[in-house]
Amino acid sequence: MRQETAHVLAIRALAWLVSQESLIDGFLAHTGASQDDLRAQAGDPDFLCGVLDYILLNDQWVLDCAAELEVIPEDVPSARMVLGRGDQRHWT
Repeated sequence: MRQETAHVLAIRALAWLVSQESLIDGFLAHTGASQDDLRAQAGDPDFLCGVLDYILLNDQWVLDCAAELEVIPEDVPSARMVLGRGDQRHWT
């Protein structure tokens, strides 16, 4: 996966996460981020890695996010690895 593709997928994953009312509050509590941070840091690869890390905490979240974004579930950890400069996380 190319850097640009991973970046776009991560931004789309952030939008998905924000649309999930039951998940966004957990993300904010888990990361210490604020609503303002969501907007201000949406383009930051490190912040987007945190978004993907959070989604990767739960297999069902990965599946739901991938389905909504119309990508295969493996694209989520692949994007995380690319944005994290090779730091690989496993979602299973």
